[in-house]
Amino acid sequence: MVSPVTVVKSEGPKLVPFFKATCVYFVLWLPTSSPSWFSALIKCLPIFCLWVFLLAHGINFLVSHRSASRILAGLIFSAVGDAFLIWQEQGYFIHGLLMFAITHILYSSAFGMKPLDLKAGLLMGFVSSSCYAFLYSYLSGPFTYLVAVYIALIGFMGWRAVAGVQLCNDLWTWTKLSACVGAMLFMVSDLTIALNEFCFPVPYSRFIIMATYYAAQMLIALSAVETRDEEDFRKRS
Repeated sequence: MVSPVTVVKSEGPKLVPFFKATCVYFVLWLPTSSPSWFSALIKCLPIFCLWVFLLAHGINFLVSHRSASRILAGLIFSAVGDAFLIWQEQGYFIHGLLMFAITHILYSSAFGMKPLDLKAGLLMGFVSSSCYAFLYSYLSGPFTYLVAVYIALIGFMGWRAVAGVQLCNDLWTWTKLSACVGAMLFMVSDLTIALNEFCFPVPYSRFIIMATYYAAQMLIALSAVETRDEEDFRKRS
């Protein structure tokens, strides 16, 4: 297994643009009350940097490793979803929801169905059902069904990420753990959006949503490079 120190040395420099773009977003903190293409660009810029991060590993790597290419595709749909949500008050919230639903399907496919880990599945099913049960009384119209489908998809994605860790069997790698933590942070981000959008104002909601979202996307992007890191490590050894 590749050590975390080796990973930091090999992958850290490629993530510098992402960290800089994230800092730009939080420093500028453009008001959401006046959406524009500039604010959309600033919001999407960290995700664009994660595209570059994955592309820096080579087109051949992405083509030959389906999990990495699916995560890249998920990041692309995420950026489109981010852009739609800039104009959510103008009626594009559902469009953003759809883009992120596709993202979760792609991430679930990237994480795979092995090992199955039904216990983790039952746990994530319970968490997802509890979240929907709480939100249900606040929902109306098509959101009653759309939110149910979305929660099911992100819960499934979380299950596949958690199932891959296998801490008890000592079969985990740093990238599987990265995917797991990333998926959990994504769920926190989306739950905060749902509470703030449908239930009640969440204090510091925008900061919580974006901080957990960017961290989640970075960790999920990192989970795509496991095979490449192992190959490079073996060559150096």
